[in-house]
Amino acid sequence: MKIAENRIKTVQFALALTFFTQGVAALSWIPRIPEFIHNLGVTKEVWGVLIGVGGIGALVPLVFTNRLVNKFGTTPIIKFTAVGMCLLFLALPYPTQWWLFLTLHFSLTVIISTFNIALNSQAVNFQQSIGKVILSSLHGSWSIGAACSAAVTGVVATFTPLKVQMLVIPLICLGLFFYAFTKLLKPSEDSHGKNKPKEKTVSWLKSPRYLWLLAFGLVAGMWPELVVMDWSSVYSKEILQLDASRAAWPYTIFVASMIVGRFSITKLTVKHSINKLSMYGAMFGSVAMALAYFLSATLAEMNQSLALLLFCIFFAIAGLGISSMVPSFYSAAGHVKGLPTPAALSRMTLFSSLVAIFARMAMGSMIERWSLPIAMIFPVVMFVIAGVISGVVASQNKKLDKEQALAYPPTSPVSAIDVP
Repeated sequence: MKIAENRIKTVQFALALTFFTQGVAALSWIPRIPEFIHNLGVTKEVWGVLIGVGGIGALVPLVFTNRLVNKFGTTPIIKFTAVGMCLLFLALPYPTQWWLFLTLHFSLTVIISTFNIALNSQAVNFQQSIGKVILSSLHGSWSIGAACSAAVTGVVATFTPLKVQMLVIPLICLGLFFYAFTKLLKPSEDSHGKNKPKEKTVSWLKSPRYLWLLAFGLVAGMWPELVVMDWSSVYSKEILQLDASRAAWPYTIFVASMIVGRFSITKLTVKHSINKLSMYGAMFGSVAMALAYFLSATLAEMNQSLALLLFCIFFAIAGLGISSMVPSFYSAAGHVKGLPTPAALSRMTLFSSLVAIFARMAMGSMIERWSLPIAMIFPVVMFVIAGVISGVVASQNKKLDKEQALAYPPTSPVSAIDVP
């Protein structure tokens, strides 16, 4: 469905604002994870299980969201799930029993996943209508929102009660969402449900081996990022003995560095393969991440300020190194022989999501049984493995299609997959 010229900028702004606001909401609680753990009175192993099992909720919408989108269109679903998401974030700090927190977290991941599928579907539909690749900038908006949220919540954490913060930010997000909703695609502009898919479905058992290589590379490439998101504030508080405000600095710098790296992909891929970029990024990024953990843990008791400074510097380098990692594997999905790109992307995402659930549980168990610094060896090793796989992919794909490299730019844990 063709979009009127006078609507293009309006819809693009509304999509960017919606992505930005979702980034703000999604990261609003991350700097204060230690307080959630304390309120629940659970061990780190149990916390790992809670966020791992809660993450299963993100898989549930894969079963029904495509039907909802094709029946109602994307905008109504975006509106409904955005309201639900804000209300659940608001309720998140109140449970003091693990099973109630798990129920809320599971419900939240269901809502967020449904929201993401509908929002990315609208973005893909809009992109196709205007004939211009905009997903990179939209996902960049998500990352900017996430970085702003981490920075602001880190600053206010020292003087704002958790429940107050988790009341104010969701309400602000709700207001931004409602403003954006008035400018999103109208039913007459949304082509979902009006065109039937023409591609034949290939069974999972017949998926090409190359797909599984990419899927494992995707897991390895996104894992260090997820560990930083889940555990960096806990690490900063327990190992570096930082207050809640400064504990948010490393993650904020890491995300900001990724934003810089991912907005640089457009220029860098003119001369270099995106898979080669991720291979070289893994070389210095994994070393920087290892040094960040080793040096900060070693210096924490002797010189806390120096430990924090080095931790932030090396996290900034690691963020740059990992910035092209996940986009490179999504880009390579367009070169899987015998499988349509949307099918390859959805299977890679489903596989990586399943593995991430159990890996998050394992991470909590390792931290509880060993220690935070020793457990961080695992994401560093995965970072190195991702770099090796990127090298293999780069050697098989001498020249990746430039448009595809920019069409699937996950600048966060959000995936861009169109609904068939």
